[in-house]
Amino acid sequence: MSSSQPTGPVSPLRARITKASYPFIARLHAMPKLTLPLVTLLLVVIGAFAPVVAAVPALIVLAVLLAWLGFLSWPVVGTGSKAVRVFAVLVIAFFAISRMAGS
Repeated sequence: MSSSQPTGPVSPLRARITKASYPFIARLHAMPKLTLPLVTLLLVVIGAFAPVVAAVPALIVLAVLLAWLGFLSWPVVGTGSKAVRVFAVLVIAFFAISRMAGS
């Protein structure tokens, strides 16, 4: 079941993070629509092909970005979407760890 508004009480932590995130989300929303996909693609390419010293930080930034966006959208997405978000962050973290181990 997916809804446009969270159901139930909002934790103080979620409220603080959502409020602190608002200026960044507003700025991101004001940017051209391809900004976020291009930044994501750039971080993936750097993470995959750059030397480890640049790749691992790029992958960490990507994982944190996706985790942050996933956290913000968590209350209003369905179970399948939640699973995809968690899986994506875990895959990126695993890839970062494998890049470090392979260096």
